This record gives sequence, C-alpha cells and structure tokens, in this order.
Amino acid sequence: MATHTLEPISTLMERPRTINRSLILSGILAFWMVGLLVRLYQLEIFDYVELLSRAQRQQQRTVEVAPERGAIYDRQMHPLAMSLAVESVYAVPTDITNKELVASLLAPVLNLDRNDLVGRLNAFKSFCWVKRKISSQEVERVLDLNLKGVYFQKEMKRFYPKGELAAPVLGYVGLDDKGLAGLEYGFKEIEGKPGRVMLAEDARRQSFQSSEWEGRAGKNVVLTLDENIQYIAEKALNQTMEKFHAAGGVAIVENPNTGELLAMAGEPSFDPNDYADSPPLSRIDRPVSMVFEPGSVFKIVTVSAALEEKLTNPNEVIDCQEGSITIAGHMIHDDGMRFGRLTVAEVLAHSSDVGAIKLGLRLGDERFYEYIRKFGFGAKTNIELPGEEHGILRPPSAWSAISIGALSMGQEVGVTPIQLISAYSAIANGGILIQPRLVHDIYRGTSHEVLPPARGRRIVSEKTAAEMRQMFEGVIDHGTGTTAQVPGYTAGGKTGTAQKIDSTGHYSKSHHIASFVGFAPVDKPAIAILVTIDSPVGAMYGREVAAPAFASIASQTLSYLNVPQDNPSSVLQVASSASARSLRQQRRSLEDTRKKNSDVAEAALSPVQPVSYAHGVPHLNFGTVLLNDGPLTTVPDFSGMALRAVVEKCETLGFELKLSGSGVGVEQVPVAGAKVPPGSGVWVRFGR
Repeated sequence: MATHTLEPISTLMERPRTINRSLILSGILAFWMVGLLVRLYQLEIFDYVELLSRAQRQQQRTVEVAPERGAIYDRQMHPLAMSLAVESVYAVPTDITNKELVASLLAPVLNLDRNDLVGRLNAFKSFCWVKRKISSQEVERVLDLNLKGVYFQKEMKRFYPKGELAAPVLGYVGLDDKGLAGLEYGFKEIEGKPGRVMLAEDARRQSFQSSEWEGRAGKNVVLTLDENIQYIAEKALNQTMEKFHAAGGVAIVENPNTGELLAMAGEPSFDPNDYADSPPLSRIDRPVSMVFEPGSVFKIVTVSAALEEKLTNPNEVIDCQEGSITIAGHMIHDDGMRFGRLTVAEVLAHSSDVGAIKLGLRLGDERFYEYIRKFGFGAKTNIELPGEEHGILRPPSAWSAISIGALSMGQEVGVTPIQLISAYSAIANGGILIQPRLVHDIYRGTSHEVLPPARGRRIVSEKTAAEMRQMFEGVIDHGTGTTAQVPGYTAGGKTGTAQKIDSTGHYSKSHHIASFVGFAPVDKPAIAILVTIDSPVGAMYGREVAAPAFASIASQTLSYLNVPQDNPSSVLQVASSASARSLRQQRRSLEDTRKKNSDVAEAALSPVQPVSYAHGVPHLNFGTVLLNDGPLTTVPDFSGMALRAVVEKCETLGFELKLSGSGVGVEQVPVAGAKVPPGSGVWVRFGR
C-alpha cells in the first residue's frame, strides 16, 4: 500500500511566486539585451562616423608642414632667396602640470610675453605653437631647460642672403611661408604644396604611430636681374638720395633689345629677412607702383609722333617766341630760358616747352592721344610683378583747352618708371615696344617651363627711331644732359623736371621729381637706364640730380658687360680732384693750364682705348694728365675678394675699374702694392 506525502500548503503557495520572479528577471534580462543590441547597432551603424572623428580628434594630431619654397636666382645663378630648415617650438598643454612656471621659463629665453604665453597654454589642449622658426641659440637655450610638454618641429624659413639687394622686387613671406609682396606673392609656382604629419597618441600623450604625406617643393625661378648690376644701380641711387636728401628714388637698367630687366632699384628699401621692422613706405615696389608726372622726359612721345606723322623733321626751325606761348588764355613759359628760333633737334636738346607745345598742337588731341597709348602709357606693361599701376591718362573727351599743351611737356599725365623705361627702350631698339621681362627661367629638378617669347609691337618706324636717337645724343652732347656723358661711349637721353602736386591740389614750388632716361651706346644700344629722384633738396633739375647717376650706372654697367667703346676719344683720366668733370671741361681746363703755366709737364692727350688682352692679361693704355698736385695711391691686393668688395674698394680709392669673369679676384693689373695716381685704371680678372 503506497504512502503519499502531502506538501505543505505554504510550499504550494511559494511556487507561483518563484516562477513569477524568474519570468520577471528573464524579461528584464531580455529587455536589457535588446537595449544593448539596439545601442550597439546605433553606435556601430548610425553614430560610427561621428564617434570615429571624435576618437581621431582625441587620439590623433595632424601637423601641416609647409613646403620648401622654390629658390630665386639672378641671371648668373647667384641665390637671392632660399629656404632653410629651422626649428619651431610647440607645446602639448595637457602634458604640462604647471603652465605658469613653464611660461615663466620660456618667455625670457624666447623673448616672449609671459602672460600671452600663459593664455595660449590655457586656451589649447593638445597643441599650440610657442615660437616658430627660432635661431640655433634659442634652440640650445630651450633644450637646456628640459621642459616636459615642450617639443620641436622642423619648418622651412625663407632667407635672403643679399639682404636689401632687390628687396622690393623679391618681396617677403610671412610666418607661415606665404608670400606677402613682390615675386614671393605674385609667383604662385614658388610656393609648392604643403605636406602633413599625423601622430596617433595614447591616453598618456605618447605617440605610438605616425603617418606622413610628403608635400611638393616649389619651383625655382631664375630672374633676368644681374646681382652686380643691381648693386651698381642701388649704390648710385642711394648715393644720389643721400646727397640731395631725397624722399625716394628709382633706378632701372634694361636690355632694350630683349626687354630683360638687369636691375630694378627702389629707395627707401628694407631687409626682407626682418621686414616687420621696416615702415610700410619702404616696402613699396616703386619701379611698378610709383605714379608721377614725368615732365620733359615725356617729350619722347611729342617729338616722335610729330616725326612719324611727317609733321616735322629734325632740321626744321621753330620759333620759340622768346620762351613763352599763350594757349586758351594761359601763358606758358620755358623754365628760365628765352629761346628764339631753334631746330627741332635743338628744341629737344634744350628742352624748350614752347617748341614741344607747337609740335603737340600740330598733332591734335586725338592723334596725340593715340601715340601716347602706342608708347604704352595709361596701361600696365604686364611685368611679372604684383601691384603694377596703370598710370593716369584721360581720354581726349576729358581734356581741357590747354591739355594738349600740358601733355606736350609732360603734365596732366601720370606714368610709372617701368612704362617710361619701356618707351625709351623702344626708341633705342629701332621702334619696337617690348614687354619688359623679369623672369628668365622656371624649373623644378630637370623640368623647365617653356616661357612665352617676349611680345613686342612696332610703334614708330626705324627711321623715326634713328632720328630720335641722334637727337637724344645731342641732349647729352651739348644740351641739358651734358652731366650724363659716359666716358668712352656715346649716349643719348633726356632730362626731366616736374613739379609735384601738393595737398591743396596745386603744383608745389618746393617739391619736384627729377629724372633722366637714356641709353648707350647710341648706334647699338646695349642698355637703357632710368633714374628718377623724388623731392631732392638743394637742387631740383634732372640735369643736376639724376643725370650724374645715369652716367655712373652706365659707365660701370657697360664696363661690366664688356661692351666695346664706341667713343674712346671722350675718355680722359685726370689725376686730380677735378677728374670727374665732363670731357669738354677737362680739355678747356687743360688748354688754360698750358697757356698760363709753361712749366707744367706736357700732358698726354691720348685717349683711353678699350682694354686689349695679350695672353689673357690686359694692356691698359690710359691717357693720363699728370698735374702733379696729389699723392700717389697704393693699389690693394684684390686676390680672393668678391666683385662687390672690389667695386667698393676701387670707388673709395678713385680707381677706374675694368673687370672680366665672375667669382673672386684671381689676377690684377697693376700688381698689388704699386703706386699709381688717383683715377688710374685697374683691371681685375675674377674666377672660381
């Protein structure tokens, strides 16, 4: 007989409760699992991109590395601008426990403001620059501090080895290596493409992975400028400005046959290595941005147009009416001169405003305006530089009754130096206006860009250009430009003096623009030169201020380029303080000396011949007038000296330098230590 054990009633009542709790717990677990899966799905699918980017921002740091800018060279491949690798200091603020202390240590070492540095360390978390592109001395000082959270990053820094040489043309770059002015700004090919470095860091800010994307270096640029000619132009310009306490000035040297610019100088200038310390006025590229009334140098258009239109000829006689003419009720006078009857050639040589106005009146408004435009005025030359100005030229419809007269003598028009030198180069090369060029070559590695050929268009006939060259020669030979005579060479050009407009809108009586523009030699011009001086003090005329600077630049440049002399009879070396006078003054003085002093030694009148070479050594046949009125000068040893140093030394001692080659001095005549009179000729050969 089976026995049945009955469960207590209490046990039977607990069983449904246990089942209910299990079901509830299972439901909760199931709900939690579903929620977890939904959340994971949301994170993995919907929020993946955002979370990944947040993780990358927290774990990765990307530093952009500026590319190496292309170098800039002169036509002889001498570097004018280059990029060097330097250190920059940065900080990871999260690694720095005491930011105030670190700032107090770094600020005096790096010449920073402590409070500013503390502010930057507090404002950033993962990265902030402390100071960029520091010197090697500053690197050593920071390393000596051994600060946690302070690191170094290589960057490229722009360096200009020649300092102020051609600074307005080259321009400068900012801290981020972006061009801010000049060629550095205008030539985007120089910049290159930046690279990047990505660093992956753990929670302790330790880098465990890095990736690097290389940038692309910029292209190198070879300019048409010549470092030595640039130095010659800048020095002559600087000396002229100092002598006359001028506010500014421009000197340009151009090859008129190709349009290549050999020198572009503007003063005041600056050091692009430290451009922030220079006033903004000194950073202006005056050769392309200076706009001024040209004065009589603008008569190149008036006379050329009249000749081209066959309205006159160089020998036609014009009545200059004793230096005055009335136009629309306004009396215009020649400046301090009263000329009667002059030929057209003499009108240009003596710069008669009355004569020029009469030629302008023959042309008429429309035709005169067409020639002004033909010569390139009122439009950009499109030289490879930013900031070029158009100039100022109103259409004939806006001219007044006296505008034709004012324009004929260079008023009521605004020109730039680069426009003016281009116009004179057109006359020098036979009548073709060539676009001025500053860039000779662009390359990266062995790949060279094909540059477009120089563009040119005929503006006057060869006959007109030849007649103008002969008349410009007369300006220097016996006209207003005798102070521009170049020993050993024929030269042609024109003086110009223009009143500046003052703050009241009227012509100033005390501020002028003095100019001289010309070329040499006359028959086969090798160079064209412009010199413009702004607001000289103590003198105002182009013949007094700018013409001597033209002669200095032309003499040294033609010698440097080894251009054969075409007028050797004009060279006369005088060993005295009067050796700088013009040829005619020298000869007159010599004749007077002969008549009054029979005991003076017979002076040798043989002219200086071009340097002739025998077995590579020149024979210097300098004709010297020995006046026995000064001590002899010792010839220094030029061996191993750079060309610029030799030029400076010869100018200081008063020697007439003849040179050949490039590099450093390797041979000279006379030998070092020789005793020669001041003003003697010295030949130096340069080599590597």
